[in-house]
Amino acid sequence: MNQLMREIREQPEGIARLITEHSEQFQRAAEAIRARNVKQVLIAARGTSDNAARYAQYLWGYQHRLPVALATPSLYTVYKTPPRLADTLVIGISQSGTSPDIVSVVADAQAQGMLTLAITNTAESPLAETAELVINCHAGLEQAVAATKTYTAQLAAVALLGAALGQDEAARTALLEVPVALERTLAANDQLEQAAQRYAPVRAGAVVGRGFNYCTAFEIALKVGELAYVGATPYSSADFMHGPIALVEPGYPVILVAPSGQVHAELHALGETLRERGADLLVVSDDEATLGLATTPMPLAAGLPEWATPLIAAVPGQLLGHHLAIAKGYDPMTPRSLNKITKTL
Repeated sequence: MNQLMREIREQPEGIARLITEHSEQFQRAAEAIRARNVKQVLIAARGTSDNAARYAQYLWGYQHRLPVALATPSLYTVYKTPPRLADTLVIGISQSGTSPDIVSVVADAQAQGMLTLAITNTAESPLAETAELVINCHAGLEQAVAATKTYTAQLAAVALLGAALGQDEAARTALLEVPVALERTLAANDQLEQAAQRYAPVRAGAVVGRGFNYCTAFEIALKVGELAYVGATPYSSADFMHGPIALVEPGYPVILVAPSGQVHAELHALGETLRERGADLLVVSDDEATLGLATTPMPLAAGLPEWATPLIAAVPGQLLGHHLAIAKGYDPMTPRSLNKITKTL
């Protein structure tokens, strides 16, 4: 077993540790946020962390009706025209906490008197030193280039902070079920090692989700791109229906992220349409009928509320990216042109 697969399989333990051993940091951060007149949130992130920020957009909007925007770091570092802020919580999300553009967004917010927060797996980092508040993901050292356990730890941190902000014990109780759901999802997707052989010739496709799992579509597309060099384009199902569905022809691969919840019926109907058009359909779901539409089912453990499903829904995509890389003859531990830490200005 290579290091990437070990880190994928460490996720249940890491999430359990974050929830049960480090909950006090979320309470402290929530108290500080509630003490300020925060009316909106601005998040700076790159890569995988950007997908965790997309999750925050949906989750905190849903839980707290907070407008959550993604920062544009180039306005800070390239164009030197950062936006004027008021009543804003500014968050930097970064595994390493070292990318200068993310740090610059948080530093400018500090200079403007805004409340700032770092969500990072590296407590001693420029980002953590710059922000007023720090949440450590406690995922442990991640050696593989592709982020896996740090991504789900960031999602868990976003969800735990959301629960703490609302003093929502029901949400926190739901999150206690995530480690077991992760274990079950890992076990249910053992077949992907064999299924990946089918997709070894694939060079392009689409990943479709919506709502809370819009971020999952982006994250799965990133994983199969950086590990197996497949140009998978992520879409909201609504956007996909507005044009890109024209790409679909017999054999065209589409990964459909469709857990149970309020958007499930729409995604199931899209799956039926894609199947009718001959798409090679890979389905990430806990619903048996929707999995039944798939050429390749990618099952999820059932029982989580829809807002918590992103914490497990990326895992089949991580496994697919790993196995597909090997099926194509690539080393998933050394993706070409990539380093573990990327510093952008």
